[in-house]
Amino acid sequence: MKFNSVLENVTTYEAGKPIELVVREYGVNPEDVIKLASNENPYGTSPMVTEKIQELAKNMFIYPDDSMYELKEALANKFDVNDKNIVIGSGSDQILEFCVHSKCNNDSKILMSKTTFAMYEIYGKQTGATILKTPDDEHNLEQFSTMYKEHGADVIFLCLPNNPLGECLDKEDVYNFLSEVHEDTLVVVDGAYQEYATFKDEKKAIDAKDLITKFPNCIYLGTFSKAYALGGMRVGYGIAQEDIIKTLYKLRAPFNITTLSLAAAIEALKDEKFVQDSIAKNFEEMKRYEDYAKVKGFDYIDSYTNFITIKFEDLYSSKAVAQELLQRGVIVRDLTGYGVNAIRITIGSNEQNTKVFKVLDEVLEKLK
Repeated sequence: MKFNSVLENVTTYEAGKPIELVVREYGVNPEDVIKLASNENPYGTSPMVTEKIQELAKNMFIYPDDSMYELKEALANKFDVNDKNIVIGSGSDQILEFCVHSKCNNDSKILMSKTTFAMYEIYGKQTGATILKTPDDEHNLEQFSTMYKEHGADVIFLCLPNNPLGECLDKEDVYNFLSEVHEDTLVVVDGAYQEYATFKDEKKAIDAKDLITKFPNCIYLGTFSKAYALGGMRVGYGIAQEDIIKTLYKLRAPFNITTLSLAAAIEALKDEKFVQDSIAKNFEEMKRYEDYAKVKGFDYIDSYTNFITIKFEDLYSSKAVAQELLQRGVIVRDLTGYGVNAIRITIGSNEQNTKVFKVLDEVLEKLK
């Protein structure tokens, strides 16, 4: 059977390994598995959300409100924009897909950092677009500027902060670069981890309304999967000028968000204390990883997210370290597939992190 030829060059996205797989393959007790590979919030979901879902579970047979009025209104109030400036997706990655398919074909070019969220490239290749990557792993706006001037681009992806590495650009530098970009280039500012960056350093904070007002060719993406702890509910959003949103709606299937997902997101926005407490604990625990890396002599990337990237250089193989951890029930992300000899570890709870350090010590001793 013949398929679309552009798919020949598309790789399948590899999600973080689930707990069930580790239990099945390595015989680890489910209660002993620590999953720190997918950047989920280790503190569970807001009790307000859980209560609301239990209350509405009886309505699962009813289609969701496809206007998504309540969620859009809540987001409009949060970001001080109009509900016509908002599109809701099944995770922010669905909106990434909308953005690429709204602009790209075989003649298009997409510009991104060398090491960034894999779905940018995957969605781009699905359209046959040419993928342009900067030489450096981390975001380097001088390189973005040089390549844009030389090659142009139909879509530019800026991941702020960047997944899977964790670094983040200053807003002022981002704005300086955006002022060079032609109005017909769609710039996607992926703010999946912006809540963390804003908490740590105001210079990194991107205000969605300010962004789309100053640069009408930009779209800001946010998600409920990280700080709001709704990874399993799959809710994301895009904020842009109305003409962009109208175009993206042409790609949206009806009822792309479930009844319970909508309710969960609406309720999550009401519990800002849960979010801020989670973020504060995240950076308290991250300091322990930074100290651990220093003691071991490992480099790490200064992170503005809920994960940390620890580099092994030529000391250890990240693939071997990740595999040994996996066999002991600790799931982390090996970045070998990105061309980086490093592991990405989601910052867990205090108890989880204490166990990670103990197990990691055992693994490093074994691999000496």
